[in-house]
Amino acid sequence: MSAHDHAADHGHAHGGAAHGSFKGYLIGFVLSVILTAIPFWLVMSGAIDNKQATAIAVMAFAVVQIVVHMVFFLHMNTASEGGWSMLALIFTLILVVIVLTGSLWVMYHLNANMMPGLHDMREMP
Repeated sequence: MSAHDHAADHGHAHGGAAHGSFKGYLIGFVLSVILTAIPFWLVMSGAIDNKQATAIAVMAFAVVQIVVHMVFFLHMNTASEGGWSMLALIFTLILVVIVLTGSLWVMYHLNANMMPGLHDMREMP
């Protein structure tokens, strides 16, 4: 029996990380469907009257769904690859937060500092 066959018998990948089981994939799929259906229902039914609260709820479900995908489908945890995949994820998240925050800051200030519109010019003496 070769080393590859031995690793395949024990459910390990080449890097030593375990492959997911059918049960794990099924749990991830069911959670993903639920985490997609609930925000869809919230938006389509108008269950929450406040649009901002609805948007926050949808974003919260999106964050939870990202975590579900990372755990059940990407098999990310602190033990995989000696913690380097988690470190890379944290670095990526920091960069995404910096880019999104900077973009929103620039767009807000561009909107606030634009030249006066036509309605503002009529009020000028």
